[in-house]
Amino acid sequence: MKKTLVIVPTYNERENIETLLEIVFGLGVPDLSVLIVDDNSPDQTADIIKGLMKKYDRLHLLEREGKLGLGTAYIAGFRFALKEGFDYIMEMDADLSHNPKDIPRFLEMIEDADLVIGSRYLKGVNVINWPLARLALSLFASQYTRIITGMPISDCTGGFKCFRREVLEQIPLDQVRSNGYGFQIEMNFKAWKRGFVIRELPIIFTDRTVGKSKMSRKIAIEAAFMVWKIKILSWFGKY
Repeated sequence: MKKTLVIVPTYNERENIETLLEIVFGLGVPDLSVLIVDDNSPDQTADIIKGLMKKYDRLHLLEREGKLGLGTAYIAGFRFALKEGFDYIMEMDADLSHNPKDIPRFLEMIEDADLVIGSRYLKGVNVINWPLARLALSLFASQYTRIITGMPISDCTGGFKCFRREVLEQIPLDQVRSNGYGFQIEMNFKAWKRGFVIRELPIIFTDRTVGKSKMSRKIAIEAAFMVWKIKILSWFGKY
């Protein structure tokens, strides 16, 4: 039986996290665990998790000292997953924009792939409640990334995905430098350049209804520069 870990970074997600965990653990997926990586949320998200750990014995919490960013949260989660012997490692947002009921679909597809990416754009545009400007930015970012890197991926910045442990074992995690949406692009690129099989799974993305988005201009700029950085480094065999 394969062991699955769902990594969920949190920063001020107390309004969403209990609902998310109730749905995830209610799926009845065998050997599925959840790791919350909390960046010292001022709203005491970690305290909510500690209380829920009494209810869910496959719930884990990694507390960090401050808001250190999405990329480093996932890297910390990846290291935990590899150390604890998990076979499949998933990324998922805490705000319910990623439908946790899609998890079994990811686990079915990963049987014939090394990395499964939940795609908002594989079959049209499947995004609900986003402002037009943000949707346009996201579509542009994926097209921009595909043109520069050559990656055959329709949704390059999506954060709902599933890795086989072998992918993360072959990627030097200490060399991953990006920390926002550029992190998703960089991880996809490193997996693709190493010849791993990448498949996309159509999903419906629904913008958060409570809480505040973590998207910022700084994150968008980082992603734009990251695309060129990884492309240039790949020319010299450094990817």
